[in-house]
Amino acid sequence: MTETPDAALPPPIPAATVVLVRDTPAGLETLMLHRNSKLAFGGMWVFAGGRVDPEDVAGASNEEEAARRAAVREAHEEAGLECDVASLVAFAHWLPPPIAPRRYSTWFFVAPAPQGAVTIDGGEIHDSAWMRPTDALARREAQEIELAPPTWMTLRHLGAFADVASVLDDARRRPPTFYETHVASGAQGMVVLWAGDAGYDSGDADLPGPRHRLRIGSGRWELEKTIGD
Repeated sequence: MTETPDAALPPPIPAATVVLVRDTPAGLETLMLHRNSKLAFGGMWVFAGGRVDPEDVAGASNEEEAARRAAVREAHEEAGLECDVASLVAFAHWLPPPIAPRRYSTWFFVAPAPQGAVTIDGGEIHDSAWMRPTDALARREAQEIELAPPTWMTLRHLGAFADVASVLDDARRRPPTFYETHVASGAQGMVVLWAGDAGYDSGDADLPGPRHRLRIGSGRWELEKTIGD
């Protein structure tokens, strides 16, 4: 699979996502929203988020600050929740592959869920649910819901934590992880590759060597990672 060189692409669209988490007797849960099938990422279950608007940029000292404002605004617009911008902790940044029809340069933040009921508009967002990360992944595997790779990776990450405090503590202790995704196909089907994978630069998924990839060519997605964090 041949990808367009980054230099020939239009600049990616700045965006932000906030992963809202809460503690329950059943364990950690995160808020998932079901997007309108006619919009970008249509039909997928996602976290609250969207593009950075001019109002978010005005007066912001840097890109991350503008993204924080956008994440708070989107949580209100999509879920009716009022988040404190100071509660957001950056933990990842995602850039899609060059073949993506629309490329969003997206900051991912995690934050404790604020008080209040989730309210959706029925237009951009068609449904909402609090899900345990492992349950959301199981539902995708059963083909009950559709997820994008960044959402899948985030849910997998969240599944390692027992409560909100541990998620936030981990995010504060380490710098955000940057993912610039490449897509390739090989003997085992379609894979998405990240820096450190042997096939990342060449696009040859069958090259031997270290692995940092998500295999998405079958019903069951599988992360392969042999490099360090």
